[in-house]
Amino acid sequence: MGNLRGLGLHLIFVCALLFAGATYTSTCLGDGNTSLAVCSEQERLALLKFKDSVEGPSGMLSSWVGNDCCMWEGIHCDGITGKVESLHLRGDYYDWVEGYNNYLASNEVDSCLEDLRHLKYLDLSGNDFQGSRIPKFIRSFKQLSYLNLSHAGFEGIIPPHIGNLSNLKVLDLSWNEKLMADDMAWTFGLSLLKHLDLSLVDLGRAQNRGMLFYMIPSLKELSLSHCGLSNADLCPSLNSSRIRSNIKHLDLGFNSFGGPLPGFFQNMSSLTFLDLSSFNVSLAWNFANLLSMIPSLAELHLSDCGLHKTHLSSPHLNVSTLSNIQRLDLSKNSIEGTFPSVLKNMSSLRILHFSHNMLSSPVPIMPNLLGLYISHNWLTAPIPTFLGNLSKLDLSFNQLNGSIPTFFGNLAALTHLDLSVNRLTGPIPTSLGKLVSLQSVRLNSNLLNGTIPVSIGQIAKLQTLDLSNNSLEGVVSEAHFANLSMLMFLDASYNTKLTFNVSRDWIPPFQLVSLDLRSCNIANGFPQWLRNQRKLYELVLSNASILGPLPRWLRRIPIILHLDLSHNQLIGPLTNLPSGETYGGYVDAPSLFLENNFFNESIPSSLCRRTDLVFLDLSENRLTGKIPKCLENLHGLFTMILSSNRLSGVIPSSVALNLLRRLKLNDNNFVGELPRELRNLRYLCILDVGNNRLSGNLPEWVRKELTYLAVLRLHKNNFTARIPQSFCKASNLRILDVAHNNLKGTIPPCLGELIAMVSGRRYRPFEHPSFNNDENVEQVMKGVDIEYTRTWYMVYNMDLSSNRLVGEIPVKLTALSMLVGLNLSNNHLSGRIPDTIANMSELNSLDLSGNELTGVIPPSMADLTFLSHLNLSHNNLSGRIPTGSQLQTLTDPSIYEGNKDLCGPPLPKNCINPGEDPTTITTTSKMKDEAADEKTKVWLFYVDIICGFATGFWGVIGVLLLKRQWRHKVFMFAEESMDKIYVAVVVKVNKIKRGRETA
Repeated sequence: MGNLRGLGLHLIFVCALLFAGATYTSTCLGDGNTSLAVCSEQERLALLKFKDSVEGPSGMLSSWVGNDCCMWEGIHCDGITGKVESLHLRGDYYDWVEGYNNYLASNEVDSCLEDLRHLKYLDLSGNDFQGSRIPKFIRSFKQLSYLNLSHAGFEGIIPPHIGNLSNLKVLDLSWNEKLMADDMAWTFGLSLLKHLDLSLVDLGRAQNRGMLFYMIPSLKELSLSHCGLSNADLCPSLNSSRIRSNIKHLDLGFNSFGGPLPGFFQNMSSLTFLDLSSFNVSLAWNFANLLSMIPSLAELHLSDCGLHKTHLSSPHLNVSTLSNIQRLDLSKNSIEGTFPSVLKNMSSLRILHFSHNMLSSPVPIMPNLLGLYISHNWLTAPIPTFLGNLSKLDLSFNQLNGSIPTFFGNLAALTHLDLSVNRLTGPIPTSLGKLVSLQSVRLNSNLLNGTIPVSIGQIAKLQTLDLSNNSLEGVVSEAHFANLSMLMFLDASYNTKLTFNVSRDWIPPFQLVSLDLRSCNIANGFPQWLRNQRKLYELVLSNASILGPLPRWLRRIPIILHLDLSHNQLIGPLTNLPSGETYGGYVDAPSLFLENNFFNESIPSSLCRRTDLVFLDLSENRLTGKIPKCLENLHGLFTMILSSNRLSGVIPSSVALNLLRRLKLNDNNFVGELPRELRNLRYLCILDVGNNRLSGNLPEWVRKELTYLAVLRLHKNNFTARIPQSFCKASNLRILDVAHNNLKGTIPPCLGELIAMVSGRRYRPFEHPSFNNDENVEQVMKGVDIEYTRTWYMVYNMDLSSNRLVGEIPVKLTALSMLVGLNLSNNHLSGRIPDTIANMSELNSLDLSGNELTGVIPPSMADLTFLSHLNLSHNNLSGRIPTGSQLQTLTDPSIYEGNKDLCGPPLPKNCINPGEDPTTITTTSKMKDEAADEKTKVWLFYVDIICGFATGFWGVIGVLLLKRQWRHKVFMFAEESMDKIYVAVVVKVNKIKRGRETA
């Protein structure tokens, strides 16, 4: 919005510039001009060279053909000399609402433009110059009066030679987020400058930045929001009051100002616009004070200033001090309770922003208001029955109840209506069809029922219609869209009783940009009317009961950036998917969701041409074959999900894409080892290759370098060897699942040092703008498969079950205080349950069943206050089952079955003496003798095994080792044999122990 402020001044200035001289006729909006002169050959060639240097989905330069460049779009020439004076090439790289993007793209501005020596007007805003520097040749445009490089992707230091453009009246470098200044002295030479916008330019380390307010006497509009300024920059300067008094428009929002109100504003008698958004709350001193200092103020923005209701209760704040305010923004503050009474009587007020506060009273009657924005408050009760002559009304994200009043049909000037996310009930009133000016209607996320009135189809200017997430029903037909020729955004999703039934020959009057009909019912198969849509960038038809194959014409749809056809009954191959080759370069992330259908055959190579893809989900189909190697061309892919198909073969190294965040290949038939190239996925957050036939060692490259890895699922494969120590260095790991493999050895104690599971540190990938939490992760928790969706990042789980792990449970493991689930079941673990188990304070599910654990159950286990699932069955535990607050709720005897020496509730077996282990009835001396005898048996067993093995095994192996070609296989066989012997020894030792306990 910042670059739109003062637009009127820009247009007046540009038109005056272009009409000056009256020797030629020209338009002031860049549509070409009629001139008696023809442009010079040198300038024509320079413009053609510039055309060749830029790319992008742009038709902006399509008219640049022929010999007279003065007739080209965006070009204006002097009517007598034919010299190019104006270059109007504003793009819309950041404006995707129209469905197409028209912008230029290049990694630099070609220096050929330097030949346009007579330029007075240059606008390159809204394009994508991809981090290039502001070109030095601009200093040669000595006659330049207007320069706009905003929203254009420039980076680096503002070149000081811009200060040599002494004729500049308008300079806009705003919203180039990586642009900065080291010294603002160059502005002192711009004595004619009237409009300066440096919003989002980093001025925090620039010298002479405070002089911006004092050294440009002609300045009328100054915008410095998000510039890193502080109070020191507002210190008064000698003889500066006269200069400051000329400024009419001042934007200082979102800087680092605070403290008392500076005297800087004392003499700003001409100021009509002031933005102080995000000022420190201590500045909220006295609202009336500010208004008394600036009596001419007509528009005031105090968003996010920490204002409370008391700040609006000053006795000096009355109708008199507020008499000139026409637009007031008090959004994102802490104003609660009833509506401030002082605002109700502001007869001059036309636009009021009060969103993101804590108001709970009904909406007041303010008859002169044209725009009212009170979203994200606590408003209750029905919608008021009188709303004046509003043109824009936003009451979304409140708790309004009752029905939508029929009198809304009398708000003839209404253009935007947003009542979304409330508790409104009843039908949509048919009177809305009378609002001929209505452009946007958002009624989503309420409790509306009944049918959609056909009168909606008469709102000819309607562009956005969102009725999603209600309880609407009935049939939607062609009549509902009869006159909606301007409709671009249609969302009726999550109305499960709503059916879209239009004829197969219907040709709609509109060209949609976005269509979302998920969880509705679509009759007559895949919607045939979509074949005529030429601007569609988002198509969501998931869970819509669509049957049959993809139509052939779908591949010819020019642009579908986001396609979701999941959870239907689509069949056949994927060859008819849209190619996506002509899409318009939208800001949104290109994605393809086709999961949970009946697609068969292999993944087509044509999919590899979608180099724009960011999300790819083909899971839960019937796809076969291998993963195409050409997927390596999808360099921008963040997510690849090919789970639950019939894919086979080895995982190609081509999946090692630079930007991949999520790789899910689970539930297929892949074999072999994981490609080592996966270690280069430095942004990988989720790796799931579970339920395949992968083998080899666990990947040791899962280590500190994969700093974003949060989920590692390798379950149900054939991995062998030990759990590598490198796992302990995965600093963000939250879910570790290696269950149902053939892992051996002991549990590395260093797993108790996993930083995220110990401290619950913030998950770093959420800081990346491309990452969102809309993901599903399945985990075995509480003995069953649980699917976590938007809350998966809150789950800390470790599952090492169903392997061949031996040894004791490391005491260090109990340091994982954030762990919610721990499953070590069905291994060969021995020893006691650590007494420090209570340190795992967040534990909700604990499964240690199917091991050879001994000793008593630690009494501290009763302190696990969140424990709701426990399984200690089939071990060698003994003694009384502890009692305590949480264990008292776990009354299922199967929790402890298979431990014959356990006693006490909930088991039917009573303990012999209160608090006494029933196995301690023998004398201490007898126990010592048995312990000594046990040690003897153990050592004799070891000696017997080792001697027998050495004689029978190495006698043969020694001969084989002499043959070089057998060495590698012999060593592998020997290692595997030793592992089996080691496990057999441990099992034998535990049997000896159990024999002693039985005796």
